[in-house]
Amino acid sequence: MDIIYKRLSEKELHTFIEMRIRQLREEGAKEEIDLHPALQDYYARHMADGTFVSWLAMDGDIIVGTSGMSFVEKPPYFGCPSGRIGLLSSMFTDKEYRRRGIAKELLSRVMEEARQHGCGAVQITASDVGVLLYKDFGFEHNGNFMQYRL
Repeated sequence: MDIIYKRLSEKELHTFIEMRIRQLREEGAKEEIDLHPALQDYYARHMADGTFVSWLAMDGDIIVGTSGMSFVEKPPYFGCPSGRIGLLSSMFTDKEYRRRGIAKELLSRVMEEARQHGCGAVQITASDVGVLLYKDFGFEHNGNFMQYRL
């Protein structure tokens, strides 16, 4: 296995979106709409303005792992005086490539992107599968997170 790592470019975007949808299905999301157009629009806009980055794990020409980091800014607070926050997403590794350190390497690369962007915190809504990876990396639970659907 000779895995190489590279940043997501427009060339891989279609496959990246397919993998994101596969990830959401695997995590048990209910498919109520075709998410392809919304994902295409989001990634194209935010890659162009630098507020979304992704690293890929490649086995030859095949993407076997993905990661993503969206950069947002909120009013500064004591836990994050810069107000800049990284929202981690799209952490996914093909089943046959899991338990080989790929997700950890992808996580390290997008965390470095967040540091370079000046983020004071990184947040994620972790799947049950991912919790151990994030805890081992140093993430801590924040029990105050709530969401309201509009």
